[in-house]
Amino acid sequence: MPGFASRLQRARIGATVAMTVRARELRAGGADVVQLTIGEPDFATPPHAIAAAHAAALRGETKYPPQDGTPALKAAVQRKFRREHGLDYDLGEIIVGHGGKQVIFDALLATVEQGDEVLIPAPYWSAYALMTHTVGGTPAFVNCPQNNGFRLRPEDLEAAITPRTRWLFLNFPNNPTGAACSRADLAAIGEVMLRHPHVWILSDDMYEHLVYDGFEYATLAAVEPRLRDRVLTVSGVSKTYAMTGWRIGFGAGPRELIRAMVNMQGQATAGVSPVAQAAAAAALDGPQELVAERAAIYRARRDLVVDRLNAIPGIACHRPEGAFYVFPNIAGCLDRTSQGGRRIATDEDFATALLEEQHVATVHGGAFGMSPYLRISYATDTAALERGCQRIAAFVDGLR
Repeated sequence: MPGFASRLQRARIGATVAMTVRARELRAGGADVVQLTIGEPDFATPPHAIAAAHAAALRGETKYPPQDGTPALKAAVQRKFRREHGLDYDLGEIIVGHGGKQVIFDALLATVEQGDEVLIPAPYWSAYALMTHTVGGTPAFVNCPQNNGFRLRPEDLEAAITPRTRWLFLNFPNNPTGAACSRADLAAIGEVMLRHPHVWILSDDMYEHLVYDGFEYATLAAVEPRLRDRVLTVSGVSKTYAMTGWRIGFGAGPRELIRAMVNMQGQATAGVSPVAQAAAAAALDGPQELVAERAAIYRARRDLVVDRLNAIPGIACHRPEGAFYVFPNIAGCLDRTSQGGRRIATDEDFATALLEEQHVATVHGGAFGMSPYLRISYATDTAALERGCQRIAAFVDGLR
């Protein structure tokens, strides 16, 4: 058989995917699995977005689209940034990709050479490190401890930057912790980055509308305008509008960077389905009341899960400001043995045994760069969350 490229060794399978696959296998075998791994809203796509897609298909918008996005969607993205953040981008400073993940990958492909460092606050979405490895870069991590609410401290950021740093990735509200940075937090980060003009900055704002308890969301390019020519702001419709399967993400940033990213996208996938882009434009421009209504439901789910987990001996769960994840510390559950006879030495052992013995699918914190934690997604119905928390309590109660 002919051989494979060496980069295949760097393209690793994410732990979330692995746990989701195992959960599906158990479910296919008849097990009643509570699925708490995937960051996918359980709500439906807004009806007006579906109607817009249907209308676009009937109009014949089924041909190859522009590689950087349709003018209609780019104009809707332009209005979104102006309306929500006071940021003005022209259409040449906007790119539409197959989900936010492709937009990020385009940026890495366009800028990262072998050995360049991508600075990633930890805990982090595992795809950041996996994508960096795949393009030949080196992930470098800066710890965001729980005692600081999992937020990035300016002094830690300053200490982590080196001459080889090519990017800083920011993701607040954060996957996996749900932590969010205030305007003051971002201003302090901005002051650090002004001293390091060789570093690009990516602000992954995918969870920007999922914030709770009166938290006021802000994004770095708006907080520190002097960084505008180095910031790529990424968002999409997946989380806000429950449109994960439509695969629409977008980014806005300096024209030269966007042009380079469009070039990379053209080599791989070219343009995104124009029918899906029509749906995304309708979501961005249409009624927004649904966003707040669903955020209120997520907030109630967050409180349910945090309260249930904190009632379990050995588990301590921070109450996050946003997203739809919690990241409980399970240190008090380690160095014990499950009822099924599994030794629980690590958070990965805990997550694996929990799935096999109680049929609750989570992801271990080590996959996100911090142990001993679990990531639990509460983007599912309340009844499933209740069952999941009851089973986690039963699992911990059975540890010896």
